Amino acid sequence: MMGSPVPNEHETVGAYALGILDDAEATAFEAHLATCEWCAQQLDELAGMEPMLAALADLPGAGTPAIGESLSAKPSPRIVNKLVDEVAERRAQKRRRSFYMVAAAAALIIGGPFVAMAASGGDDSGGGAKQGQVLAGTAKDLFESMPDKVSATDSSTGVSATVAMQEKDWGTSLGLELKGVKGPLKCSLIAVSSNGERWTASTWSVGKWGYGLADGKTPESKQPLYIGGAVAPTLNDIDHFEVVTSDGKKLVQVAA
Repeated sequence: MMGSPVPNEHETVGAYALGILDDAEATAFEAHLATCEWCAQQLDELAGMEPMLAALADLPGAGTPAIGESLSAKPSPRIVNKLVDEVAERRAQKRRRSFYMVAAAAALIIGGPFVAMAASGGDDSGGGAKQGQVLAGTAKDLFESMPDKVSATDSSTGVSATVAMQEKDWGTSLGLELKGVKGPLKCSLIAVSSNGERWTASTWSVGKWGYGLADGKTPESKQPLYIGGAVAPTLNDIDHFEVVTSDGKKLVQVAA
């Protein structure tokens, strides 16, 4: 557009004027445009090109002088600024809608594992304990609602686990009942295929008092821990489950 070379960041102005940049590229260029007089001048010259080209493509007699005059018309700076503001606002609204949709989807996906992790928190206050009981009940309800369950106890660690399974269109939903585990620990439920491939279904923390212990020091420590989780493979692709600590120690293995 000018006789002398220009920096690379200026070359986006034409694509921006035509509306062919994606959201991230357009946002980056708008930030650059706010401080670049050269790009503002070029955008002034190019503004209105996209709708005029569309009109040229749709109307008969595209080569008539009237169309040529409309393409060479230069909009005022006031119109250019208004167009830029409107485009920026539409893009901001689209980004906000996308963010809310992603956040809502994430909340639905992690809901099961999250309630189980919250229930295992170490808050000893009355309010925290009450909230933990409600959340634990939710994880327990999830566990009890699943039709298929398998159990095992490790003789060396004394940890017992029952894994509940339910196949879904997207993979396998899981619930875990854990007993005889002492803390403090950080643990994971792992699904393992016959060829050794591993998928993490959920992670959580075990407080110092533990869970599912007959001689537990608190009422909560005498109750099992319930965990929700999910993995991508189907039940047919899973050979067994493992409950392991963060340092790799296997607490119990349960056949699928």
